[in-house]
Amino acid sequence: MVHIFDSTLRDGAQAEGISFLVNDKIKIAKALDDLGVDFIEAGNPGSNQKDLEFFKEAKGLSLKHSKLVAFGSTRRHNSKACDDKNVNALLQADTEYVCIFGKSWDFHVESIINTTKEENLNMIYDTISYLRQQGKKVFFDAEHFFDGYKSNSEYALKTLMVAQQAKAEAIILCDTNGGTFPDEIVNIINEVKKVITIELGIHAHNDSGMAISNSIMAVFSGCRQVQGTFLGYGERCGNANLSAIIANLELKRGYKCLPDDNIKKLTQTAKTIAEISNFKLADNLPYVGSQAFAHKAGMHIDGVYKNSKSFEHVSPEVVGNERKFLISEVSGKSTVLAKIQKFYPDMKKDDKALDEIISTIKSLEYGGYQFEGADASFELVVHKAKKNLKSYFEVENFKTIGEGPINKGEASASAIIKVKVEGETEITAANGDGPVDALNEALRKAIGRFYPILNEVHLSDYKVRILDGKESCTKATTRVIIESTDGKSVWSTVGVSKDIIDASFKALIDSIEYKLFKEKI
Repeated sequence: MVHIFDSTLRDGAQAEGISFLVNDKIKIAKALDDLGVDFIEAGNPGSNQKDLEFFKEAKGLSLKHSKLVAFGSTRRHNSKACDDKNVNALLQADTEYVCIFGKSWDFHVESIINTTKEENLNMIYDTISYLRQQGKKVFFDAEHFFDGYKSNSEYALKTLMVAQQAKAEAIILCDTNGGTFPDEIVNIINEVKKVITIELGIHAHNDSGMAISNSIMAVFSGCRQVQGTFLGYGERCGNANLSAIIANLELKRGYKCLPDDNIKKLTQTAKTIAEISNFKLADNLPYVGSQAFAHKAGMHIDGVYKNSKSFEHVSPEVVGNERKFLISEVSGKSTVLAKIQKFYPDMKKDDKALDEIISTIKSLEYGGYQFEGADASFELVVHKAKKNLKSYFEVENFKTIGEGPINKGEASASAIIKVKVEGETEITAANGDGPVDALNEALRKAIGRFYPILNEVHLSDYKVRILDGKESCTKATTRVIIESTDGKSVWSTVGVSKDIIDASFKALIDSIEYKLFKEKI
């Protein structure tokens, strides 16, 4: 059994670009509890009002598995723990568990917090003892422990022994600067175990790209608590990525990290946390990324098609992910067929529609289309070949007008569009932040009363690629990929044209048609 200690709401919140609202933190806490992590470090109530407010709100949470943890530091030097404002803020958080950090590196003790080594030991002991007297279970984060051990092993170990004497629940060895190698982790933990008998944990940062490896090697060396953040969010280069650590330990080495078969919720939890954090989930993340089980090479696809273990170390379904076959100009018949069979499982190699689809795909790709990152557009090509896609609307013409200079808060473009829907002609106009946004708004206004479900859809990403700008980039063919979402699923579509507005509009039309088709309208 390995106890998973998630610090996304505390250490993860220190990443550049992340600023959680109280409601955001509540949502993430619920997602982590549903996954089944043991501990959720929810913030430092002594450092800011927002974290204190969260702990007040969190009292109403009915968590099924996870325990909330309040985080703070040892008392200030030359003071008393009972009089320390930050220590008492931990009590106000009203959690069963608290986690405090203290210095284990003599350099930090003497040069950063400007106290003596002896006083630092007193600070650790007094703080843990006081919190224990108040009925709290205490985790001690030995900050900069590995650097401290390499600088002064005797003193670094003393800080741990003092925490143990003060009756800490567990001692967490922190690679705070993230510069320690896995072999050092193993060797040092083996020395720690000679003097520490209570539970050990690991808290690794990723500044040298070692956080996952260091965390796993620490477990192999006897640590039974792993601290990290989901998706590796954190200050500088981030923290140990728990989504990869959990999967590796459970699936590869048989350690129990989550209850029951909750590992199947791993990918969805990653998506939820990325969405709330307002970060795009990295496509190439192990286990949970959209490319984690994506195959492009014909030989690879053929192998997976015959037996998935030929090019997959685990099945994507185990972690709640899915397999993808990428379509490109080098794709063979088997590749295209394998992808089509996801929505037409009965299609065979001798199906006449297959030859038509392949011919259409190759023709479009010759003209600049790329379906590798535009699955929805590919699916529409297939449905059209199978005569299963009806005409939802017809755009007769459109016009966009750019405006400038742009004042703050004002739209920068307008669009007029003429559309025929079910025999009726609609002419509408709309403003937007740029011509594509204006076209999007105008099209929705024109067809919205016929298809109100489109109110759920919004654009979540927009990518432009210039394909052949040998003479001038302004005259080149442009490929646009649009990512859309309805809050439940995400899909991508592609458009190509000499005109960037036209290319964007083609991708936009595909996006809307895909949504309508999926809703069986």
